[in-house]
Parts: sequence; structure tokens; C-alpha cells
Amino acid sequence: MITSSFQASVAVFALVTLHVSARDTFIAAVYEHAVLRPKGTETPVSRDDALLLMNKNIDILEKAIKQAAEQGAQIIVTPEDALYGWKFTRETIFPYLEDIPDPQVDWIPCRDPQRFGHTPIQTRLSCLAKNNSIYVLANIGDKKRCNSQDSTCPPNGYYQYNTNVVYDAKGQLVARYHKYHLYSEPQFDVPEKPELVTFDTTFGRFGIFTCFDILFHDPAVALVKDFHVDTILYPTAWMNVLPLLTAIEFHSAWAMGMRVNLLAANIHHVQQNMTGSGIYAPHSPRAYHYDMETDSGRLLLSEADSRPRTSPAYPTAVDWSAYATNIKPFPVQKNTFSGFISRDAFNFTALFENAGNLTVCHKDLCCHLSYRMLRKEENEVYVLGAFTGLHGRRRREYWQVCTMLKCKTTNLTTCGQPVETALTRFDIFSLSGTFRTEYVFPEVLLTKVQLSPGKFEVLKDGRLVNKNGPSEPILTVSLFGRWYTKDSHSSSGGISNLETTNLLIATFLMIITLQIL
Repeated sequence: MITSSFQASVAVFALVTLHVSARDTFIAAVYEHAVLRPKGTETPVSRDDALLLMNKNIDILEKAIKQAAEQGAQIIVTPEDALYGWKFTRETIFPYLEDIPDPQVDWIPCRDPQRFGHTPIQTRLSCLAKNNSIYVLANIGDKKRCNSQDSTCPPNGYYQYNTNVVYDAKGQLVARYHKYHLYSEPQFDVPEKPELVTFDTTFGRFGIFTCFDILFHDPAVALVKDFHVDTILYPTAWMNVLPLLTAIEFHSAWAMGMRVNLLAANIHHVQQNMTGSGIYAPHSPRAYHYDMETDSGRLLLSEADSRPRTSPAYPTAVDWSAYATNIKPFPVQKNTFSGFISRDAFNFTALFENAGNLTVCHKDLCCHLSYRMLRKEENEVYVLGAFTGLHGRRRREYWQVCTMLKCKTTNLTTCGQPVETALTRFDIFSLSGTFRTEYVFPEVLLTKVQLSPGKFEVLKDGRLVNKNGPSEPILTVSLFGRWYTKDSHSSSGGISNLETTNLLIATFLMIITLQIL
């Protein structure tokens, strides 16, 4: 009882101390890194060669970290795969891995580098944080020895994890997160369950996840809804996919939809469409970067609210279907046609006039659009599209999407294909949908793949509307919904529900056949 009382007193004292010294705002930094990659990943390299490459990348990150700290940043996020790149096998990634302990061990690697064995990368990252008095998030690989008698233990005797680490301004390890939703990463293992990792500072509560995690409820939504984080730290190696899933487009929309800060640091590798980092606030992007022209990295800094929920600018909660379900639908056009976005079959209807009110439906989702163009460009065609269902080839995530987008050409069969430039400006647009989910992310993407901060808003009845005058030329205006409870819950690398059913049927038929024989 005495110990419990003492721990409770310490917790209360710590909370009071944090509150008293709390800051209303902080300076955030993210660094988009042009990673130096190994020449080949088909055969394993030596540990020394792996360290050489990782230290070359850290040399670049060090300059960004020092520059950020000199400009007053309290925290910096670096990208996923920033120390060695991607496209490894389990064997070829192994020389790059270190054993990363649980942060509860109370460890400052910079002061005690040998405490957990040979950890030169963790030590250097810790020293960068300590020597520059700044929180540093880095993405590295973790290895955990397992029991070879365990059926889940890999052949090499180690679990291998895609891992984020955070060091505080004193160099102490304060957070470790193992990525749960892997995307074409055979070199890493999936943790037993999603980890919900948070840490508290004088400038807010932070949560962590990585890249593909953002498209799922756990850990991404759970950190905001259940753990009430103020800011998400988000390293990613995001390949941009037009028209709906460029990094700056979706990440800024996620921050708005979840009403939370998001510090997103992406890899810079234009040959694989990797660029797009930002500091995103609940109401609008604070800073962002998208560059497909150069091979250079980029440091972004911006002031952000420490606790956005207490800010006067904090957006009100949205009922995403309130408007769309309470109006009489606009006339459904007779010329509705099918088209594809990322393998998903949308229903489209064209915006043939300079202005109008349109409705298009797909199953139980109806999307409504009111619009007026400043001038209709003769060589540009826009459509209103709707889709609800399991997405893409893997059929795992359940999407509900309403989108107004520019077609690649005037040929309607090109609607939904990637397009990067536009001329048409809109004086008015209002997009809404009969969403069955509370998780909807509002996207507006302009010509040359740029955002539109301060030029649109979401009304509390679920309408996405423009404001502050005519828009710049538009590529897409979208409401991107995720209906998590209808996801197919097969695990990464596992088999789908359909495959399971087919397997059961095949087994049953085989048994019947054997009995007949």
C-alpha cells in the first residue's frame, strides 16, 4: 500500500508539473530524406558495411536535426526506411538490425552505450537528441530472439520488426513502436497485436504509427479516440497514387478528419513516386512539401498547437451524412457510367454544364454535388464519382468515397486515371454523401499536385465547400470514407475470407469424394 501511494503521488506530481510548465504551442520539424540505399539487396552484407551505410544516412539527418534545433524546433520526425532504404529479404536486412529494449528500462544510450549490447545506431541517435536538446523520431529495425521450439519463431531464431524509436531532449529512449500493417515488407514480422504507443511532454501528448498503419483503425484511430493524443508522429515511405492517395492529399485529410496534428515525414525518391511531407493541423496544413523535380531532401518547420482541442481554431465535430440524408436527391443522370480508380469500380456522371446539381449513387452510397465553374475549359472534363466496397486487389479495406475529379482526357474512359495538371477553376463547389461511417477525410488537390490551405472547409452537416473566393485549378475534391467495421480482417500475409471459404469447400468435397471411393 505504501508503494502504491507513493507511485500515485509521483504520478500526480508529474501531471501537475507538466500542466504548470505546459506550452500552448511548439515548433515541429519533419525532414523529407533522399535516402542512400545499398547497391544491391540480393545477398547479405557485413555488419560493418551495414553500419557504414546507416552512418552515411545519419550524417545527412544530423545536419537536418541540428538545423531544426537551431531554429527552435522541439521535435523532429524522420522518414520510414531512412537509414537503409527498402526492398530487402529477411536475410539481407539482418545486418542492419539492433536489439531495441522496452523504453521502461530508463536508458540513455548516449551515456551508457554498452548496457544492451552492441547498439551503435541507437547510441548515435540518442546523442543527436541529447546534444541538440530536441526530441528525435527515427525508424530502424529491431530484432528479438525467439524460442526455436515455438512454431511461430522464424528459422533464423529472431523476430524482425519495422520500428520507430523516440529519444527525448536528454537522449533517453521514451518510445518504441513496431509497425503492424506491413506493405510488401517480407523482411519484417507482424507483431502479435497492434501496439498503442504514446508519450507525454510539456507540449502535448504524442502517438506513433508508421506509413500503411494510417489506413486502419488500430493503431491510428485508437490513439486519437481512446488515448486522446494531441499529435501523431508519422514516418512513412509513401508512394503517391493519384487521384486519391498522394501523400500530402491523404495525410492532410486524415489530420482534418481526425482533428489532430500529424507530423508526416516521407522518403524522397522520385523514381518511385515518393515525396510529400507535411506538418498538418486539424483545420489546415501548416507546412507541406511535394517535389517530383529534384533529388534533394527538405526540412520543414512550423509552429503547432500543443493541445489542439483547447484552441479557438479547433474544428467542430461533423455529422458526415446529415446534409446528404436530409435533402431530396438531385436528379440522377441517365448517362451514369462505370470507371475505375485503383481497381475499384466507381459509378461516374459527367459535369457537362458550367454549373449544376448532380447525384450519383453506388449501392447504398449517394454523392451530391453543387458546383459552378468560372469557365468551362473545352479540353477538360470533370466527373462526379461514388464507390462503396472492399478496396483494390487485396480486398481488405472497406472504402466509401465521393469524388469530383478531372479526367485524363475528354474521353470518358480515362476518368479515374492519374492526371497532374488542370486549368478549370470553380467559383462554387459543395460535396456531400450518405456515409455510413463517422470516419471521413476531406481532400482537395490542386493542379501540379498542390494543397489548398484556407480555401475550403467542412461544415458540421458534412458538406465539403470552398471558401474565400474562387479555387485554383482543381484535380480532385473528395470525401474519403473508411468503414473499418466492414474490413476484411485477414492478417497480412494470411488468406482472405473468400480463400478460407474456398478452402473449406474444397476440403469438404475431398472428404465426400474419399467416402464415395
